[in-house]
Amino acid sequence: MSSEYLFPSRRSFLGQATASVASLALGTLAAPAQEKAPVTLGSGKTTFRLDESWGKLPDGMKYGFGCAVVVDSKDRVYVTSRSASPCVVIFDKEGKIEATWSKEFAAGVGFDKPEQVQATAHGLYWSKEGDHEFLYWTENVATQEGKKIGARVYKTDLNGKVLYTLGNVDKDTDTTQKVAWTNPTDVAVAADGDIYIVDGYGSQVVYRFDKNFKLLKTIGGPGKDHGKFSTCHGVWVSTLKKEPELYIADRENGRVEVYSLDMEYKRTLPDFRRPCCFYQHNGQLYVPELAARVTILDADDKVVAHLGDGAGIPPADVQKQADKFAAPHALTVDSKGDLYVIEWVPTGRPRRFQATPV
Repeated sequence: MSSEYLFPSRRSFLGQATASVASLALGTLAAPAQEKAPVTLGSGKTTFRLDESWGKLPDGMKYGFGCAVVVDSKDRVYVTSRSASPCVVIFDKEGKIEATWSKEFAAGVGFDKPEQVQATAHGLYWSKEGDHEFLYWTENVATQEGKKIGARVYKTDLNGKVLYTLGNVDKDTDTTQKVAWTNPTDVAVAADGDIYIVDGYGSQVVYRFDKNFKLLKTIGGPGKDHGKFSTCHGVWVSTLKKEPELYIADRENGRVEVYSLDMEYKRTLPDFRRPCCFYQHNGQLYVPELAARVTILDADDKVVAHLGDGAGIPPADVQKQADKFAAPHALTVDSKGDLYVIEWVPTGRPRRFQATPV
């Protein structure tokens, strides 16, 4: 070992010290940022991880209050909110924007401008009927420039072309039908083509039509007794049991009412927090609850999970907590089991939670 190694000269020492300091500084600057822990919901088989990159809009567009989200057979996701730009946005299965609908969509559904869609937007239901896919749109009622608009349910193809309209129309035709509801909120379609529509913000009446839109039966009205409703906001035909059943989200009564497809009362599921609607996937029923959580039921109506419970957190704060919900208004699940939730908050807050069961 040389003396130079044991006792370096001042010049070499200073050089080494400078290099060491520089190395440390560079190391500090170049050190990778600590990865943020993923945001997760649930546990076990019902574990989901937030995809923070999903759902972004181009500059100049924004979401409004979140209305509905559905997925088609190709895992394309359709999002609608109280916004004039876009009225509707469609994401492909990779999460890229495939299309946005505004002016042309508004004109196609009989409006003069997208702001009329914005004022009335509410529900959306995807239906597979034979070899074809359709969308059922539910409008709330609004008054603009002294004129009543909305209060319609219309069926379209996946390109938004209107095929049939029910509700607030000028007259009955081959493709339109007057219906006396006041403020419809949701639609469900059974395997035989029967169509169920709830007048959730209006008369509290549930309508059943056949596949040709012939009215078959109505039930309901305001109240707390079984067969009566206080905001029958959502409807779903569940096929989780041997016999299909009709589920109705009786929101302000805090319950889910279950009926036969002939609309005969069967049972009540209590203890919900303002249930909004439903979606069925892989043997389970998902229920967005406006009071800050999502609930998952099994085929026997037993609770499997409560997700993202934001109850008790001030509204201004809960939206800043990525693992909490503020006001889930609608949801859907794609073929991979990924969960999409949209909320009734000014920004809509549409989000994808990827299924990550453990």
